[in-house]
Amino acid sequence: MLQRMTPSDAQNSLDRVIDIKGVSLTFETNDGPVHALAGINLDITQGEFVSLIGPSGCGKTTLLRVIADLERPTTGTITVNGVSPREALLNRSYGYVFQAAALYPWRTIAKNVALPLEIMGLDRAEREARVKRNLELVDLGDFAQKFPWQLSGGMQQRASIARALAVEPGMLLMDEPFGALDEIVRDHLNEQLLKLCDKTNKTVVFVTHSIPEAVFLSTKIVVMSARPGQIHDIIESELPRDRTLDVRETPEFLDIAHRVRQGLREGHSYDA
Repeated sequence: MLQRMTPSDAQNSLDRVIDIKGVSLTFETNDGPVHALAGINLDITQGEFVSLIGPSGCGKTTLLRVIADLERPTTGTITVNGVSPREALLNRSYGYVFQAAALYPWRTIAKNVALPLEIMGLDRAEREARVKRNLELVDLGDFAQKFPWQLSGGMQQRASIARALAVEPGMLLMDEPFGALDEIVRDHLNEQLLKLCDKTNKTVVFVTHSIPEAVFLSTKIVVMSARPGQIHDIIESELPRDRTLDVRETPEFLDIAHRVRQGLREGHSYDA
């Protein structure tokens, strides 16, 4: 029987930026195969903030790397903006933010942010305009001529976000960018990241081990089970987008956190 697509279905299809169907990945090693991902199905639409949460080794970062074309799936299909991850990479459809800021210590913050623009071959005026705009976006406009070693860890991570934004991607892929920071700095950067997303309407895929961080940041939380990584639960959040840290004391926040924690336990990936 032919199934008619509703206007809502059609709009969701148009807004979809990542479409993952039946993706599995097995690494071949000297000690035998390592099954990293198994049967991943996930849709992400424009403007969503999607957190991937699960234990170490469950495949969160591997899935992020598959989206970024840094790893190739063994089976299944994935499209990013309607094309293959390789084409999306060449189209500069995303910016990637790593766990460490990875700034060159001999280059100023401005020159670190400008590096991908130099590689792209942009002229000096355009590079300077983008650097200025994106440093101001992460509240580092006054630190453009400082060197990385003159900045705190949190400021360095903000600089790495500015560098990712400088190529003007529609999407950010973030691999535990705040995991090494203390709780106070992490909370502050979580708030800043939400404000940044509101300003830019970026789609974000964010890897984290932190339940409070996942619930605070996300419109959708993907709970993964232990290796081989599978999706145990997908939780849609109805928390207001203009949330502040105070939302963490509300019953709605605590209910979502409880469901995440329960999903991790059921997936044998969380020990309270």
